[in-house]
Amino acid sequence: MNDATFMTLMKLVPKSALSSLVGHATRLPVPAPLHQAVMRVFARQYRVALDEAEGPIEQYATFGQFFTRKLKPGLRPIDPAPDAVVSPCDGAISQVGTIDRGRCLQAKGIWFPVDKLLGDARRALDFEGGHFATIYLSPRDYHRFHSPLEGRITGYSYLPGAFWPVNKASVGSVDALFAINERLVTFLDTPLGQVAYVAVGATCVSRIHAAYDGIVTHTGQGAKAHTYERPIPIERGGEIGMFEMGSTVIVLFQKGRIAWEPSLAPDVPVRLGQRLATRLVGGTT
Repeated sequence: MNDATFMTLMKLVPKSALSSLVGHATRLPVPAPLHQAVMRVFARQYRVALDEAEGPIEQYATFGQFFTRKLKPGLRPIDPAPDAVVSPCDGAISQVGTIDRGRCLQAKGIWFPVDKLLGDARRALDFEGGHFATIYLSPRDYHRFHSPLEGRITGYSYLPGAFWPVNKASVGSVDALFAINERLVTFLDTPLGQVAYVAVGATCVSRIHAAYDGIVTHTGQGAKAHTYERPIPIERGGEIGMFEMGSTVIVLFQKGRIAWEPSLAPDVPVRLGQRLATRLVGGTT
């Protein structure tokens, strides 16, 4: 199917209902031989590294449990260098760059506004001239996401929205896709100032779970914002949440706080814990 046909089809599909249906199906208890066979087919189709999973396929009672599997301990070491800002997840770079006039680059000729992404125009001002990275998690990837820095979680915003796919066809054609899809925004106070961490929903991504609170998206609730009276400490590489299916993570940093690794570019694969950027001392805001 070419991109144009795919996008025409996606405009007609009830994406929210489809995502709910798929999510329900992944949580259904079915006879072990059946769901284990499905998981093995999925693993072959998408080249999932089964040897990296915390447990064998037989350990997972549903497809959803397999998809949100943990990794074997120690498999993704966190870069120990004091000046390292690390990748928050496994995936591939979609875009990386500088926030310009309140916008981040989505794809060639397409931008998305930071105020709409965060659902907060005041907070968006904190990131003007700063830096962003967008990372795509494919179906084969590990689907838990982590913190690029040590710090404190100060609050979150849940923003219900659309369920467009986040593959190349959609990202290259749907205007401001990341600012209209459902998303969970986590705000952190770190040694480099404020960080905004955006988990973006997508078609068949039925839910996003936060590890630091009992937040589960796409369960019928409306938009919600919350600030913690006592911010929650998190270590560099600490788990922030997980996707029930593959999607996208966007991380925003304030101006003058980091310098991206020169090797980063669209489609470059990254792994949780590897250095993405170097911390800058005495950066401007």
